[in-house]
Amino acid sequence: MAFRAGFVSIIGRPNAGKSTLLNALLGEKLAIVTHKAQTTRTRILGVLEQPARSKTKSREALPAAQIVLVDTPGVHKPSTQLDRRMMQEVHDALESRDVVLFLVDATHRIHEPAPRVEGKSPSPGEDKKALSAAEDAFALSMLRNVECPVVLVFNKIDLVRREDLLPLITHWTTKFAFTDTVLISAAKKDGLDTLLDRIVERLPEANRYFPEDQLTDQPMRFLAAELIREKILLFTGEEVPYASAVVVEKWEEPGPQRKPKKGEEPKLPVTKIAAAIFVERSGQKAILIGKQGAMLKQIGTAARKEIETLLGTRVFLELFVKVKEDWRSKKGFVEELDWRRQLESLQVSQAFKKEHEA
Repeated sequence: MAFRAGFVSIIGRPNAGKSTLLNALLGEKLAIVTHKAQTTRTRILGVLEQPARSKTKSREALPAAQIVLVDTPGVHKPSTQLDRRMMQEVHDALESRDVVLFLVDATHRIHEPAPRVEGKSPSPGEDKKALSAAEDAFALSMLRNVECPVVLVFNKIDLVRREDLLPLITHWTTKFAFTDTVLISAAKKDGLDTLLDRIVERLPEANRYFPEDQLTDQPMRFLAAELIREKILLFTGEEVPYASAVVVEKWEEPGPQRKPKKGEEPKLPVTKIAAAIFVERSGQKAILIGKQGAMLKQIGTAARKEIETLLGTRVFLELFVKVKEDWRSKKGFVEELDWRRQLESLQVSQAFKKEHEA
């Protein structure tokens, strides 16, 4: 059978488990994951090599394939420039895709908008249900112009009774002409083989888009910045996580290593990283730094350990907190946070430096 390859975009409302699914399918932590909504801010691409499968009594044969998975920010109505940028990332992920996975949190209650009674104000509960129904409708509206197969994926089924799934499936399958429906638990890695089968079945015959051993198209400095931001999300509360952005300003690869003397334990090389954490107000800066720098130290220590695992080196990590007032509403600054834009600027800077050194 001919080799298959294609792009598979994962979309859904915030906290549906999109990043958890990406990591589970890849068997690697590529996307940061927290319990907070809107953790993912940009498209995250992961490359999965799927081996060919022979026919068995219960399963059809499938060819080998390269699945290019694209994680996206949670679909929500934008209120800031950052939100608009995040939704543009979702729109971009839906262009020229071969398969779309529409992820639904199986623990999420179904809400149909209640009819309005003239002269009667809705209760807070009715308002909340109406808002939830509107957010569901908004997420579905992203599929309006999608022409490729769309697979409906119910996640977190380990947290739901089986008898409660049928009305949920009925509700969603009447809203859109989904190609297929798959039940999974990304956290438990349950149902992932079935999901991969459904994906490969729908991929076109094509050559690889990426080398066989490549995991992502993102540079390590972006992944390191995301790990720092993950620790901010985990260790701080209130508005601080959402008002924080991380930019790696300095990255020094390890230099030549001295050979260890006889009987001396070899030491791992050191990568030096300096990163700026941007917040919107002085009060947020104070919270991030903490009493006598305790919070910033906690964030830095936790991030450093994960970055060391990612890079396979020791890491010297410096963190600085800077105030950029109302940055989420500043288009220019939000655009600069995109790692692709940062990479372009870095390449221009390096070319300029080489030109003047020559």
